[in-house]
Amino acid sequence: MSDPMARALRSMPMVFVLIWSTGFIVARYGMPHAPPMGFLAWRYTLSALAFLLWVKLAGAAWPQGRAQYGHLAVTGVLMHAGYLGGVWAAVKLGLGAGTAALIVGLQPLLTAVWISATGSSHHVSARQWLGLLLGFGGLSLVVAHKLGQGELTAVNLALAVLALLSITVGTLYQKSHVKPCDVRSANLVQLLAAWCVTLPLALLEHEPVVWHPEMIGALAWSVLALTLGGSSLLYMLIQRGATTQVTSLMYLVPPCTAVMAWALFHEQLGGLTLLGIALAVSGVALVARPRPLAG
Repeated sequence: MSDPMARALRSMPMVFVLIWSTGFIVARYGMPHAPPMGFLAWRYTLSALAFLLWVKLAGAAWPQGRAQYGHLAVTGVLMHAGYLGGVWAAVKLGLGAGTAALIVGLQPLLTAVWISATGSSHHVSARQWLGLLLGFGGLSLVVAHKLGQGELTAVNLALAVLALLSITVGTLYQKSHVKPCDVRSANLVQLLAAWCVTLPLALLEHEPVVWHPEMIGALAWSVLALTLGGSSLLYMLIQRGATTQVTSLMYLVPPCTAVMAWALFHEQLGGLTLLGIALAVSGVALVARPRPLAG
């Protein structure tokens, strides 16, 4: 493998974290001007058109067999419609972005518990368990100041848990059932499945979409960076890496988002937050570090 290609592959996890972390920043800009399902329906429509153009121009291969289309559709509903729909609806109903990040941040632990309980071939070692716990502790410190402010309700909590379950099950399902195929055509199938679920819900919403410059900018970033970039990277990371290692990257998203919010919106970034970032980074390093070869 050439050095530039090797460097590109090594940089994929950090690029993914940086892109994925902008999701809540985008929500802050776009949510005041659109209902959650309406925004996501537009996002999936434009993203699917962009992927279709990309597939056609590049002559990308399509998935092989009906079963693969079905598996991709399931992951699309879970990882796009379920995850994003749950998060955006919960935030729209008053759940703080930090609290939503904390709840969804349980994904690595939930994934590890599932892998251990089912006896998967991706064994979770004691070192990785320590890393997962360190990461969750760091994540908790980052968003601790968001808790206890009366923002939780039964409805928005249920939506956030739905998002957590959707991305966890979707990640495990993709790793188990989706065979390696071109990321562009695979994403197109996933987005179309998510669109089919989201559009009927969007039609039930009464709040109009207001085409404010912040809304347009948020939608453009959601399509170009988050979906075409972030979702494609997540798909490739799941296909290339062990599930526990990939999901542990999610621990880095809330700390990275906290830094972005500090830079863009002057939100407080105190000592506990900085300690939490350090713990989260240390935890991910423990989980992702390759096992030493036997002598």
